[in-house]
Amino acid sequence: MDGIMEVPVRRQNMGRKKSEVLVPEMAVPGFTLGAFILLLLVSSVANYPNGKVTKSCRGMIPEHGHTPQSDPPCYISVSQMTFRPGEKIKVTLSGPPFKGFLLEARDENLTGPPIGSFTLIDSQVSQLLTCEDIQGSAVSHTSPSNKAEIKVYWNAPSSAPNHIKFLATVVEKYDIYWVKIPGPIISQPNVLPFTTPKATIAPMPTLPPVSHLTKSFNASDCGNKKFCIRSPLNCDPEKELACVFLSFTRDAKSVMVEMSGPSKGYLSFAFSHDQWMGDDDAYVCILEDQTVHIQPSHLTGRNHPVMDSRDPLEDMAWRLADGVMQCSFRRNITFPGVKNRFDLNASYYIFLADGAADHGRIHKHSQQPLITYDKYNVTGYPENVGGSHSLLLLKVHGALMFVAWMTTVSVGVLIARFFKPVWLKALFGDAAWFQVHRMLMLTTSALTFIAFLLPFIYRGGWNWHAGYHPYLGCIVMILAVLQLLSAAFRPPLHDPSSITFKNTDWFFIW
Repeated sequence: MDGIMEVPVRRQNMGRKKSEVLVPEMAVPGFTLGAFILLLLVSSVANYPNGKVTKSCRGMIPEHGHTPQSDPPCYISVSQMTFRPGEKIKVTLSGPPFKGFLLEARDENLTGPPIGSFTLIDSQVSQLLTCEDIQGSAVSHTSPSNKAEIKVYWNAPSSAPNHIKFLATVVEKYDIYWVKIPGPIISQPNVLPFTTPKATIAPMPTLPPVSHLTKSFNASDCGNKKFCIRSPLNCDPEKELACVFLSFTRDAKSVMVEMSGPSKGYLSFAFSHDQWMGDDDAYVCILEDQTVHIQPSHLTGRNHPVMDSRDPLEDMAWRLADGVMQCSFRRNITFPGVKNRFDLNASYYIFLADGAADHGRIHKHSQQPLITYDKYNVTGYPENVGGSHSLLLLKVHGALMFVAWMTTVSVGVLIARFFKPVWLKALFGDAAWFQVHRMLMLTTSALTFIAFLLPFIYRGGWNWHAGYHPYLGCIVMILAVLQLLSAAFRPPLHDPSSITFKNTDWFFIW
């Protein structure tokens, strides 16, 4: 799931390359070519919260999937307790260092949309959000850096209610946050004081029970009673620690899921309509404080999974032993009317991924996810299937670039450098060494061009998440085409303009 990528868990929350320059005529030093190829193979990805939390405006609840904390350490203060329409009130949110926040003003009963708008004092640490189509009606963080105090102005609208209450959600860590921290209530002059409604104690939400697995999963029923996905194919999680294992066992109306693999962070799998990350039904098992949390989620694009309620899951259990994480749960085959949970009577591609996690937040998978070669119905006939971390088109892309730049180019360079004095016999009108050299370089050009196209075919267009590799690939392809054009207009050896050609050729090489 290109993620399945950085994400969460606890009581909730769950690329490639090669392109090179082509030289039709002159020799390319091996170290230069090798270094350039290595450069193309390197990429890095970073992902940080940016405070664009408009989706959480109404409920003010982070989509982290964890249970909010009680007894908030932060508090809200105001510069004055009364206001008139059009006035500005300074609002301060302060407390121990925190990473994220969301600040809003509501009516006294906390119903309806945010009231009024805010003006920033320090735009480096805070930003305005548009909530409920009201511009600037909320304030949030701009980065995950620690901050201990946020100051803004609240602008009272002309239609403000008699009483206004400020609320804040504060995030200390991904799995530690406080929701709707109450602030002071400010009132318009000459109105009856606000009477706090009698408090009612709401029961704390209960989490589905989770048990501990007493023994490891095994592959004895794969292809017989279980639909299994394994890597390596035919491995047994009971005997091989490196075995990545996912099984589905159907009964009348539900499916028992077992997942196992080496991980110190998280394991996850997802059902997908295609071989792309996004719009998928995903499940994550995350290690936190020596406990494994099992969390359903869904993927929207190449973003972090959005954690969903664990209510659809039953019979959850987990086990940690020898660096291997195992988790199991049961879910219904169908969930009529429930978003994000797929109907398992249909066929899907299946993704398997793993990676690091901290504080209940999962990070980008450590390698390309394992993806099944075809769509499968896990509730149909039991099968024993495998998958690949690299899809066929990308493998062909890599193979073509390897052949082009480690074989045809290398041989072409050797021919031009060492065989020029001895292969002078004419072949089709030119020296034999030159004809062989030219053929090899044209082959390199053709292979490079085909390999250049394959990632675009695979991705269906430009991949904005692949780092600088696509840009380097485009530069390489442009230089390769220019080199071909230069070679096409190559003057005779003793022509006065041949020096210009040689200089141009060396420019492209270096």
